[in-house]
Formats: sequence, structure tokens, C-alpha cells
Amino acid sequence: MMVLVTYDVNTEKEAGKKRLRKVAKLCKDYGQRVQNSVFECLVDPVQFAKLRKRLEEIIDAENDSLRYYFLGDNWKSRVEHVGAKGTYDPEGVLMV
Repeated sequence: MMVLVTYDVNTEKEAGKKRLRKVAKLCKDYGQRVQNSVFECLVDPVQFAKLRKRLEEIIDAENDSLRYYFLGDNWKSRVEHVGAKGTYDPEGVLMV
């Protein structure tokens, strides 16, 4: 399933900047960045549960926020892109 993960981490303090880096790094392990604080993550339910648990361990729930948008298995028909920063198809052929 495709899950859009968005976050807003309060970076007024140094600890917030550290949390922001950790959240971004973890999201990068599971998906591709499509905006500064937005990642598309193609995951199965177990992977999503792990991602969610780890993210929620990192953030400070009183100062930061996470949002998950479940696009499902037919996610390609629900995503439109306009403008710069082309993307790749995570289900497409990978050439090494």
C-alpha cells in the first residue's frame, strides 16, 4: 500500500532539529521524499506498523505532528504531479 507520510517538527530548539533529521532519515529508509516534509512510502502493513511506531517514538507529540494518508493499492490513479522534481515509480523496473 502507498502511504503518504507528512510531518511538522518544531525546530525552535536544537532537540527539535535533531528530531527532524531523525524523522527524515527514517522516512527516507521507507520511501521517497516528494516535498520537504512529505514522503511517499510503498509499504506492507507490517512495514507501516514498524515505521509508525518508530516515528511516534522519535517525535515530541506536544510540539510535533505526523499525518498519514492511506492511498491504498491503486495509488497511481490518486497521485498527480505538476512541476519540477520528477519522481520515479517505486513499483517500476530498477536498473543497476
